[in-house]
Amino acid sequence: MHHQSQGESHADDCRESAGNQNPRFGWAASLSGLVILFLLFDGAIKLVPWPVVTETMDRIGYGSSETLARSLGIITIVCTVLYAIPPTSILGAILLTGYLGGADGQSHLRIGSPLFSHILFGLYLGLMVWGGLWLRDKSLRASIPFRR
Repeated sequence: MHHQSQGESHADDCRESAGNQNPRFGWAASLSGLVILFLLFDGAIKLVPWPVVTETMDRIGYGSSETLARSLGIITIVCTVLYAIPPTSILGAILLTGYLGGADGQSHLRIGSPLFSHILFGLYLGLMVWGGLWLRDKSLRASIPFRR
């Protein structure tokens, strides 16, 4: 019995979607692409780090450490690259979920940031991460089926 690896499954799924002009493929590329671009930008500005980064970190209680900003930038970029590469996309999504929902959301809650724009932002981004991955990965759709 032959088992396909996740990478083979993703390649087959992309060929299937592209060949059929499946609208799901367009949504998957849009959602995942938007998340990837946003998070790569977010990680890159932390690597520099621009004053807006260190000032924001100080405001939410992490101090204005450039070393911490660079470390968070590296973590963001590594997790995003793992998410972007088909064989490691589920690992990347899990790591991004922890990163976005962990310290970031808790920090905004602790300092009384607005609920819908700041505290829940990690939830919105996490839904886009998993939604894009669910649309582009046949094995994930099989694991988490949604019925009409």
